[in-house]
Amino acid sequence: MLTRREALLGSVVTAAAVAAVGATPVMAGAKAQDVAGLPREKVTLVPPPFVHPHDQVAKGGPKVVKFTMTIEEKPMVIDADGTQLNAMTYNGSIPGPLMVVHEGDYLELTLVNPDTNSLAHNIDFHAATGALGGGELTLINPGEQVTLRFKATRTGTFVYHCAPGGAMIPWHVVSGMSGAVMVLPRDGLKDDKGKSVSYERIYYIGENDFYIPRDGQGQFKKYDSVGDSYDDTMKVMRSLIPTHVVFNGKAGSLTGENAMKAKVGETVLIVHSQANRDTRPHLIGGHGDFVWEGGKFANPPAKDMETWFIRGGSAGAALYTFLQPGVYAYVNHNLIEAVELGATAHFTVDGSWDDDLMKQVEAPRAIAS
Repeated sequence: MLTRREALLGSVVTAAAVAAVGATPVMAGAKAQDVAGLPREKVTLVPPPFVHPHDQVAKGGPKVVKFTMTIEEKPMVIDADGTQLNAMTYNGSIPGPLMVVHEGDYLELTLVNPDTNSLAHNIDFHAATGALGGGELTLINPGEQVTLRFKATRTGTFVYHCAPGGAMIPWHVVSGMSGAVMVLPRDGLKDDKGKSVSYERIYYIGENDFYIPRDGQGQFKKYDSVGDSYDDTMKVMRSLIPTHVVFNGKAGSLTGENAMKAKVGETVLIVHSQANRDTRPHLIGGHGDFVWEGGKFANPPAKDMETWFIRGGSAGAALYTFLQPGVYAYVNHNLIEAVELGATAHFTVDGSWDDDLMKQVEAPRAIAS
């Protein structure tokens, strides 16, 4: 069992050092004079799959965009059978919230680790430059907080995750501690020809692989605390065979009443992240009109994709305009993971059929023998 003392002693910076930087922002690649006089915007984060309001095209010059996230360690149910994950989360959700800024803006995050938690945590922004993505500057013990600020110099979608050092890194990540940042070009998204494109809706899907230990009868085990689950969870993790692969923290979390909504004719941007394993998103009955498979908007998007590839440790983006009403399944097209392990979501699309398209479909009929 990993004790609280062992976890705290495993920190790569001391509590005193962290407390010293917690009073004022620490900066990765951003000097205080660089932000002097810039406007500040405070943004309230929302739980995925939803995304906080934002402009697709920047208004005015660069600014400091301020976010606050609180780390929560808590048990979470991850399937319909009541299987429990002793989760570590940003802001109480798996994945953590999507943060949106524009190129040239400064992202400022206040990260809070309440004294009700038992472990040290930090945040590594793949969008940041230097200082282990901010991980080296933000490791905080329970009862501490720290503020990090960095300049968003590269456009695209990027993963963030906890990286407290050593074996703690994969354990924290597969326990739920990841999310994404989207850095939009100041003049908005462009298609493969350089023409502006926009979206009516945006959804953020975070895919996670979980490794839940079983007892001698093959039943999933429950633990009193996240530290109690450490030894057994590490043994399952080392097998590299997940017990669950899910979207947004739970099998079925984005189906039924929780399905994502759209209307015929609306263009939807889907941001998809996986902090640990490769995945292959596919929209059944739809396509990726434009797909930034590597997630980087400086590169032209691929067109008309049936299935796209998201590398482990990255986030991608796909743009699709829904043409017909109905329920669309959005899956990891490793179908074992989609059907057996949980990586399936739904879009419910309202509106009218496209008569011109339907005329091309001949009704099924019996063939005489």
